[in-house]
Amino acid sequence: MTLAHYLAVSSGLFLIGLFGALTRRNIIGILMGIELMFNAANLNLVAFNRFLHPDGVAGGAVALFTMAVAAAEIVVGLALVLSIYRTLHTVQAEDISLLKG
Repeated sequence: MTLAHYLAVSSGLFLIGLFGALTRRNIIGILMGIELMFNAANLNLVAFNRFLHPDGVAGGAVALFTMAVAAAEIVVGLALVLSIYRTLHTVQAEDISLLKG
């Protein structure tokens, strides 16, 4: 497999995530789309590391760090969704107007 194969899979994954994040009305679906975009970026990091610096581990280390940040982001996001659901009894994005006066 060449670098182009990895980049094609990564761009497809990113586009699926972008489509999911922009078209979903459910907050959990939006978070899942954002996670797909993070995974596409991680795949790019690891693929470029493998083909440009095969002996280095910088791409894998950065990908591991971004996975940890993404996991923390999901924990905070799901906690916010749970809190919003408890108060409003909905997780639809257009029904949430907590920041509006």
